[in-house]
Amino acid sequence: MYQGRVILVQPEAGFRAGFDSLALAAALPGLEAGEALELGCGSGGALLTGAFRLPGVQFTGVEQVAGIAALAREGAGLNGYGLRVTIEKSEASAWVPGQENRFDLVFANPPYFEPGKISAPGEGKAAAYIESLPLEGWVKAMLHAAKPRAPVVLIHRAAELARLLAQLDRQAGEITVLPIASKPGEPARRVLVRARKGLKRGPLTLLAPLITHDEDGTRSPAAQAIVEGRRIDW
Repeated sequence: MYQGRVILVQPEAGFRAGFDSLALAAALPGLEAGEALELGCGSGGALLTGAFRLPGVQFTGVEQVAGIAALAREGAGLNGYGLRVTIEKSEASAWVPGQENRFDLVFANPPYFEPGKISAPGEGKAAAYIESLPLEGWVKAMLHAAKPRAPVVLIHRAAELARLLAQLDRQAGEITVLPIASKPGEPARRVLVRARKGLKRGPLTLLAPLITHDEDGTRSPAAQAIVEGRRIDW
């Protein structure tokens, strides 16, 4: 990833990190120090690229599938992040109760679908695609672990934006939404959502969409910047 600057160890079969993971890493604010947490880190697609982007930050990733957590640890070691990236094998809501108000940044790419809403995913993909913890539970866990006023950042399906906002509105403020669309004029299929824990409600900011491909199908300059490891300015 990042044109070979970040090594990611992934399973031969099952979910493989892609643009969503890179977009989430690119959406992280430019912290110079502190602690960051990713819930549901998988093999490290966003976690390790985030660690590359923010070299002064300590990262913790939580992953419930033991074999995938082991791959994330291996990737952290291969990138030289062994002292700066910690992988915890646990389910998100089970791990966070002892971590209240700890982290300066919390981020996640939760599974996109509720049980029964799509056909059974291929081998090794169920944990990445199907909710074992409801989306509301993911948001609650993220906000629990974040320090007061700390940012939380998620990427999810645009179709689930109402669920995300309903949960964030109770416990966070300064909510900003960045839609992601494949081509100009097409509906957004993904959204990046950022909020800050514990702030009073304020105006929700809905940004112009980030377009990933030009009309001819080539990658847009904005998407190319993400693939190369540059930050989304939002």
